[in-house]
Amino acid sequence: MGGCCVHMRKYDSIHLVKSEDLNHHGTLFAARTASWFVESAFAAAAATHKNSSEVLCRNIHGMSFSIPVSLGDVICFSSRVVRTGNTSITVNVRVSSALSGTKQVSGFITFVTIDHETGKARRHGITLDDTNDEEELLDRAEANRLFEKV
Repeated sequence: MGGCCVHMRKYDSIHLVKSEDLNHHGTLFAARTASWFVESAFAAAAATHKNSSEVLCRNIHGMSFSIPVSLGDVICFSSRVVRTGNTSITVNVRVSSALSGTKQVSGFITFVTIDHETGKARRHGITLDDTNDEEELLDRAEANRLFEKV
């Protein structure tokens, strides 16, 4: 994929929290959340790159719970690419209740693009589009701060 500027759209997935998804406190198990979290972010990165076989998870920067998620809640994972490097794609994931709209979990994950035959880093050519969306601008700024710390 060479030198393209793509619209950074949101990718959504929905999950019903069932009894097998709960921990010993009766709330959503963090490991189940992490699985759905990574899956949602991967879908956004792979769809943006247009080749899932070249996208590999590099770093989960954090997954922060704002409030517990309960049995029977329907949760929406909204993922969007918010930062790109030469071979990296950073995705913000926000999890909210589809029933109440309450934000429950958020965080960032960085993927790298590789040549799936050699396993070596591969430039993706993706650049962020211009946006006036305040939420997206805040997410982009936070993603950039993650890399200032490195």
